[in-house]
Amino acid sequence: MFEIIQREATYLWYYFEVQLRQIVFYWALGIVIGSVISVFGKQKIHSLMTVIQDKHLGVLGIIPASMIGIASPLCMYGTIPIAASFSQKGMRDDYLAAFMMSSVLLNPQLLIYSAALGNYALCVRFISCFLCGITAGLVVRFCFKDKHFFNFDGFSERASRDTDPNLFIRLLKNIGRNIRATGPWFLMGIILSAVFQRYVPSDAFANLFVNNRGFGLLMAATIGVPLYACGGGTIPLLQQWLVSGMSMGSATAFMITGPATKITNLGALKIVLGIKHFAFYIAFVMLFALVSGLIVNLI
Repeated sequence: MFEIIQREATYLWYYFEVQLRQIVFYWALGIVIGSVISVFGKQKIHSLMTVIQDKHLGVLGIIPASMIGIASPLCMYGTIPIAASFSQKGMRDDYLAAFMMSSVLLNPQLLIYSAALGNYALCVRFISCFLCGITAGLVVRFCFKDKHFFNFDGFSERASRDTDPNLFIRLLKNIGRNIRATGPWFLMGIILSAVFQRYVPSDAFANLFVNNRGFGLLMAATIGVPLYACGGGTIPLLQQWLVSGMSMGSATAFMITGPATKITNLGALKIVLGIKHFAFYIAFVMLFALVSGLIVNLI
């Protein structure tokens, strides 16, 4: 019995070590770049939203609003107070929808992590998230133009924790917070990936995600809901799934529904959306994920 346990532990460690070597560089680079942007560029990035409002760009303003959402390094609980402050200054709901939707799906740190999946997957993730933000803005603009889509009552912009007068120390503290926030999930993702490689038969996975493309797409969109806890933690899993035959369309659906329906994000969004708009949000996310996955598979 001991020999069996020792052998299995050796196999798992081998898979863990290989996966760690493949992806740890992207995780570390994402931590550093995300912290640099958070410490030195966050305020400037968010001030661009005010510039868009002042330019009176009309519907075209949704495009840069979605891009700024991706560039923002904040999580959803940091994004909502920022959006609340924009709303208090008269920012349009369609701009806020584009900004918040793309911010939920992607940030600079996660974008760097995603480079571990390959250039094609990186491009697909960026474009699909960018377009999801634009689509969300357009839907709010044309379907809710006579109503307020958000309710930011009780929210106010939080004071920044990056306050140390020494810029280098400020950066190091931010890097430390990022490591504490993402490190455990990153390691958990690698552990789950090692377990997957060791114990999930490749033919069973192929039958689920490769031979049944339509069902696999729906399955990927669905499992994104309970499995997604942290963007960095899902990269090792996605990397192994793609190697095992998951279609890029299924991966795309997972990369949209996962962050959009992460439990912590849903808790924050339900507060500012209300029940009806929250249900509309869930339906929008699932539909966009499925359509995006179908289009990517066709391409």
